[in-house]
Amino acid sequence: MTQLAVPTINNDVHNHEGPEQCSLMPLLPPPLQAACQENVHLLKYLHLLPLHEVGFPSFHTSLNRKMGDAQKHNLIYQVSQDILIHIFSDPKVKRNMYIPVESNLGLDLNEKLVYLDRVLLDFTDEISKASTEEERRNVLLACVEKAFKVRQNSTPSSNGKKGNGNIQSVTPQELAALQYMLMRSKLGMGVLQPMIADTYIEDISCSGLGPVFVEHKIFHSLTSGVVFNTHDELDQFVMRLSERVKKPVTMRNPIVDATLPDGSRINIVFGKEVSQRGSNFTIRKVSETPLSIMEIIEFGTLDYTMAAYLSIVMEEGMNLFVAGETASGKTTLLNAMTTFIPINNKIISIEDTPELQVPHKNWIREVSQMSQTEKGASVTMFQLLRAALRQRPNEIIIGEIRGEEGAVAFQAMQTGHTVMATFHAASVEKLIQRLTGNPINIPKTYVDSLNVAVITNAVKLPNGKRARRIISVNEIIGYEASSDSFSFVEVFRWDAATDTFEFVGNKNSFLLEQRIAVKRGIPPSRKWEIYALLEKRARVLERLHKEAKVTNFYELLEVMANAQKQGIF
Repeated sequence: MTQLAVPTINNDVHNHEGPEQCSLMPLLPPPLQAACQENVHLLKYLHLLPLHEVGFPSFHTSLNRKMGDAQKHNLIYQVSQDILIHIFSDPKVKRNMYIPVESNLGLDLNEKLVYLDRVLLDFTDEISKASTEEERRNVLLACVEKAFKVRQNSTPSSNGKKGNGNIQSVTPQELAALQYMLMRSKLGMGVLQPMIADTYIEDISCSGLGPVFVEHKIFHSLTSGVVFNTHDELDQFVMRLSERVKKPVTMRNPIVDATLPDGSRINIVFGKEVSQRGSNFTIRKVSETPLSIMEIIEFGTLDYTMAAYLSIVMEEGMNLFVAGETASGKTTLLNAMTTFIPINNKIISIEDTPELQVPHKNWIREVSQMSQTEKGASVTMFQLLRAALRQRPNEIIIGEIRGEEGAVAFQAMQTGHTVMATFHAASVEKLIQRLTGNPINIPKTYVDSLNVAVITNAVKLPNGKRARRIISVNEIIGYEASSDSFSFVEVFRWDAATDTFEFVGNKNSFLLEQRIAVKRGIPPSRKWEIYALLEKRARVLERLHKEAKVTNFYELLEVMANAQKQGIF
């Protein structure tokens, strides 16, 4: 496994000059100079680049979405003390490049790592007694410090040379790199660790032999510097991945779906017999802090009026599905919308892979469990949903409806439980077809229990770029037996020509006028007042966002809870 070849401008690839002696340093822009002072491995990386061709990269401590609009990219940003990322446009490659720059760059540590593995055998008992990842981390770091003696001069030691006794001698930089590589190997995801640690990465995918690809929040589809050159190399890495998630792949069980320690989803397909290009895997990362509805508005996925409408229907206990195609942002949107659920509600979420992040304290998180053996017991989403109905929740959130759990979800709606879920369907018509067909088989007369269908998709904008948009928000009216058809009202519609949203249901919303206005005690003669409430909420959300600068997922929940108590929202 290697990084993509980067042409050098210096024959001395293992350049050991420090920042003070390096002739390149005075030529660098000040921010890049400062970064090289703190990260010697970055300076070594710059010596590998054909700077006369690509130019000096700009250095950034953080990124913003406008950076993705540039035609060409050549920038470096920091992920952690040990990891920096170089994004640049290579004319030889169609996709832009994503190159991890790690603290072990330019250091020949192979023999020291072999020696360290031998030392670790003496700490087997201590490592096995560590019950948490933090404890294991501390034990492993202590092993490195006991295995090596640090000398102050920065000249790298020759492999095999030792200091006093049997303890090898290393420089401070080598010690830090050894600690990083040990953490990366034993507790992290190996060569994928820079991508796992990078909060700007959404997806990591390997389609067989060749480079690993990433989906970046700012720069979108990128080719990474991690390459698998042989099937044996790829198979061994995939097997280690599967063991890391405690679901080993085998020839008899070549497909694995699992969750990484950080909550990210991973799918693994093992072996050339199943996948002709070789073993493959996809990691769908989960952010520690979910995107808030304000951040999604910033991206243009919806507007303030749509957000206000969704807040009203959710506050009043309407049943809602977010539907769309794969990678259309369904779960991201559903997560963001949970801040509209009243703060004191009891919520139960049911998923096959944990992705939902509900900010409420009274939240029960249920995850289905499929047995890995014939004798093992499985717990299905269907069983979890039936159990949830006995727990008196105010809200049931289903990660994704695929099968028989859909019928139970509609039974829950019929008995007064509020249900939210995601669903694979590109339109309201397709949604209803799938609900009433195999394997879900909802009775047609039950469909009107679903009040709102939000359809989201990945679309092409007028400027040619790809983005996620809510293409419509629809109210389900009911089933007409005489014509064997379903009626629904489109309340909001995305205009593809202008990339704006139309409130086509203004003064014509069935739910707002016939259901929600009645629940709020507004008489039919004054039903138009519900639209004034909608407009007020939209302006409150806009002020919170633009004036108060409230964007954080958890902060938004707290602010909105206080606003509801005071009657402002």
